Amino acid sequence: MNRIQDGLARFACLLGTLCVGLLAARAQSTNFYVFLCFGQSNMEGFPGLEAQDKGPVNERFQVLAAVDFPTLGRKQGQWYPAIPPLCRPSAGLSPADYFGRTLVSNLPPHLKVGVVNVSVAGCKIELFDPDNFQSYAATAPPWMQNIIKGYGGNPYAHLVAMGRRAQQDGVIKGILLHQGESNTNDKDWPRKVNAIYQRLLHDLQLRAEDVPLLVGELVPADQKGACASMNKIIQTLPQTIPTAHVISAQGCAARADRLHFAPEGYRELGRRYAAKMLSLLGYEPGRARPGNAQ
Repeated sequence: MNRIQDGLARFACLLGTLCVGLLAARAQSTNFYVFLCFGQSNMEGFPGLEAQDKGPVNERFQVLAAVDFPTLGRKQGQWYPAIPPLCRPSAGLSPADYFGRTLVSNLPPHLKVGVVNVSVAGCKIELFDPDNFQSYAATAPPWMQNIIKGYGGNPYAHLVAMGRRAQQDGVIKGILLHQGESNTNDKDWPRKVNAIYQRLLHDLQLRAEDVPLLVGELVPADQKGACASMNKIIQTLPQTIPTAHVISAQGCAARADRLHFAPEGYRELGRRYAAKMLSLLGYEPGRARPGNAQ
């Protein structure tokens, strides 16, 4: 009798597990395309928004708040219309903005797009190394440490946590990176990026062939970029990561500091990220440039 009871208990436990799995599968929509974004200040978004960028935006473009946005009424871990800033309350326009706007303007109307942005201004790529970030973070200036604290002291772990939260609702279709200014001329940068990419794939149970890595160039030489020499190293990334794709920044307008893009530069760079992603998804990007609510 005890064996029968034990067997029934195990069956009930298994049945419960299966039911939970089925409910999770139902909750997750394959029509909701999610993209993880990380990097330093240009992916974070340089402060200052122009009127044309403030919205409204198409309701099919959503942002998962990676931190609380008190003045905007956003809570960490919840989805909201993707009106900038998308990364942190004090950030501004970034490539992620017009990446998402361009995608929803070109994808079929039944598809939604969501972005998750965990970026840290001024950081080296080492900050996203889950095994060695502590030593780098310990030497960071106070202002950067405050940003890191906002991500629970571990930006990589926070990105993974937010990625898992996003997977409850949608499917991760790509990863966007914009970083390198703080690693200028670091020839080991491609290996470091690959290590992070592979770890993200493992921790989020993703496959490289399903989740490409899109990496943007820094302010280029034609804009007198202060770190333009790093673009030669960035351009070699596909040699290390076959599923990586480099997004050109040629002609993307820069600010006077020669490190950050101007708003029009962010818009164009975001469209270029989107054009590449659309082609990888099997869609032909349209020629129209999306406005705020398209």
